[in-house]
Amino acid sequence: MEKIAFVMTLLPGHEVEYQKRHDEIWPELVVALKEAGVSDYSIFFEKESNKLFAVLKRTEGHNMDNLPLQPIVKKWWAFMADIMVTNADNSPVVTAIQNVFHMD
Repeated sequence: MEKIAFVMTLLPGHEVEYQKRHDEIWPELVVALKEAGVSDYSIFFEKESNKLFAVLKRTEGHNMDNLPLQPIVKKWWAFMADIMVTNADNSPVVTAIQNVFHMD
């Protein structure tokens, strides 16, 4: 397993809606993520900067690179685009974070 982390940006004032949408995450999206090798996925919110900090584990030989091609992922991005900073294709603007410390 590999652990990765990244940052996204929530538009101001949408914390409750973001939480609600994720509390009601579509089962088909969860299946697509798991089939791509994603597990133990968490997203944290930092209110002062409106930053979303995501961390997940992915299997060796994961298929995450193909997730943007999945219709369910595109549909989720479109659903979330009104409350996040996004690219032209509705995908969230993502900044990778480098791991500088880990303790077991």
